[in-house]
Amino acid sequence: MSTTNIVLCGVGGQGTVLATKLMASAAMDKGLDLRTAETIGMAQRGGSVSSYIRLGECGSPVIDHRTADLIIGFEPAEAVRIIYYLKKGGTVITSDRAIMPVTAALQGSNYDGAKMIEILKDLEGQYISKLFTVDTKKAIHDLGSSKVLNMVLLGAAARGGFLGPVTIDDIKAAIIKNVKPQFHELNFKALEYVEL
Repeated sequence: MSTTNIVLCGVGGQGTVLATKLMASAAMDKGLDLRTAETIGMAQRGGSVSSYIRLGECGSPVIDHRTADLIIGFEPAEAVRIIYYLKKGGTVITSDRAIMPVTAALQGSNYDGAKMIEILKDLEGQYISKLFTVDTKKAIHDLGSSKVLNMVLLGAAARGGFLGPVTIDDIKAAIIKNVKPQFHELNFKALEYVEL
């Protein structure tokens, strides 16, 4: 099996680490070789969080620059910030919902994420092969919770076939194994919310 390199990025509190844990659990339960690593930093204060998943035979969890097959961005500025990991012809799946960094809020910034989406769109075709922007504000409204944004995007990636051999059913099994039962149904709905 060839290696599939995936980077997940967002800010603290968006569930980047949980999404990585579920993806890793799903892959391990299928008997796949994998490595994961995380850069958390000031996550508890809304700072950048990024996780790296390598599926397949690989000696290190480190993803070299320009080698990621997929970037899943839970926040559009974070997707732009980490774009240098994407290989030419890679895929980006990102939320369109901006979360203003504390430093920007203190400076009175009017950051709304639209500029970040435009930057990604400018790279589509010449660098990014496929760009999918998910209307996560609508998803949060329809699902009734902002806490499942991570599952909306992970589900979109799975349903689009971008997670290598890991399927949406594999992720559901990982949810059953790793998430409290009262949250199963909501997470399942979130996984099925977007079809790419």
